Amino acid sequence: MLLLVTDTSGKNGTVALARARERDREEIGVLEVVGLAGGMFSAQLVPQIAALLQKHGLLKTDLDAFVVVSGPGSFTGLRVGLAAIKALAEILKRPIAPVSLLELIAVASGSQGRVVAVLDGGRGDVFFGAYEIAGDSVQVLREELLSMSEFLSEARDSVVATPEAALAAAARDAGLPVFALEPLSAEMIARFGWKKLQTGATVSPEQLEANYMRRSDAEIFVKSGT
Repeated sequence: MLLLVTDTSGKNGTVALARARERDREEIGVLEVVGLAGGMFSAQLVPQIAALLQKHGLLKTDLDAFVVVSGPGSFTGLRVGLAAIKALAEILKRPIAPVSLLELIAVASGSQGRVVAVLDGGRGDVFFGAYEIAGDSVQVLREELLSMSEFLSEARDSVVATPEAALAAAARDAGLPVFALEPLSAEMIARFGWKKLQTGATVSPEQLEANYMRRSDAEIFVKSGT
């Protein structure tokens, strides 16, 4: 199964091709990862997808499914990335596996019980996700934007998982157990998305939505009257 994997949630992004074996959740290999420059997603994403397929002698019709980061992250980046995948999936009639970076972090920690995953949300805030993990079962308790103090308070009685050193240090200073991950990679996203595809946790183009968590600057300005 050939997967197209995209992440436009951050300052920079990635697009990748991955090949998976349908009978093995763990057997997946990334053929190539291409970086996307921040602020250029709308101009780069579709041409990079086309170039990547051409380089490997593939057509877009060879794609079997899409794995796309649905949030949290940049309002503009997510909007551009999801719009492109929606269009391709609609044309090709292929399934989409949306990936929450926070859920990925929680699962990648290998921890059981209540796990809190956090990422830097900017402006002094934290992207916060709380999960109950039992074996391969993951229950999403909440995903929201919190202040640093709210995060530390809400993370009591939980394992904190994060790839960000500053957040890991803050949690340790607060006496919380911490699992520090390596930076998230396209391979991790692809593997997590592949598991979702195998369990049928997919959406149609119409159902694909971004989890921005933070409102856009335009919405903030309108609400504040500036």
